[in-house]
Amino acid sequence: MFSILKKIFFWSYARNTWQYDLLCLLILAFIFLTPQDWFENKELRYRKAQRSAPIVLLAGPEDKAELDHRELERRVRIATGRADAIITGVRPRRDSDGKIVAYEVDIH
Repeated sequence: MFSILKKIFFWSYARNTWQYDLLCLLILAFIFLTPQDWFENKELRYRKAQRSAPIVLLAGPEDKAELDHRELERRVRIATGRADAIITGVRPRRDSDGKIVAYEVDIH
């Protein structure tokens, strides 16, 4: 048993043997059949998801008119605690009367 494991580990089979072909097949199966997320940096993926996630800012009763881009950016930076937050998209949410009740803001 030990000699078989030693031969597999040190790859000591000749090219024209069935053992060599089987080892190559196992390596290819590992490469193509393992899930991609096994090899991803989960912390990096989590940070990317956090940075590109939309945030919803509610418009309070003091907001009589639509908020301008600068004010939205200020509120996003306060809400997220990130001074480098950049708005990449804004979608106003309206109630049945057409009054803006919230803004859905995409940040980067």
